[in-house]
Amino acid sequence: MKLDAIDLRILDAVQRDGRITKLALAEKAGLSPTPCWMRLRKLEKAGIITGYHARIAPRRIAPVASVMMEVTLANHRQADFERFERAISAVPEVVSCWSVGGGVDYILKIIAPDIDAYQRLVDGLLDRELGIDRYFTYIVTKTVKEDTVLPVSSFTATDEEQSAP
Repeated sequence: MKLDAIDLRILDAVQRDGRITKLALAEKAGLSPTPCWMRLRKLEKAGIITGYHARIAPRRIAPVASVMMEVTLANHRQADFERFERAISAVPEVVSCWSVGGGVDYILKIIAPDIDAYQRLVDGLLDRELGIDRYFTYIVTKTVKEDTVLPVSSFTATDEEQSAP
């Protein structure tokens, strides 16, 4: 789907405020409400907008430990990756998992009540024999930036537009 400047304004607005009214969205997009709403529905149907969510501040609920974990699997067959990914997808404490190129196979973001709970989670994963060869743990001591707003306008910008001051 080819996106134009109006689509990008719509995407920017709804990712910043998923509860924006139809009228306010139309104003931000520079359209009347009906065409704007039709474009929004088209973006949803195309799978570009995948949902609307509330951002939760976990530390306002209870103390938590945020942990980044690198994982390297012992074997690299498709079945090994699928088994690991299937298992990790079912673990609620794993809030993000990325398959990466480079020196490791996966990077996980884990939210646990404390470091003890994190270690019990890892021990459980190791006991399940998911093919984990090595893992490295990085305790998050401070969140410097964690943004859910994507710079959508830069995704389609030309080289000239990106280099402009």
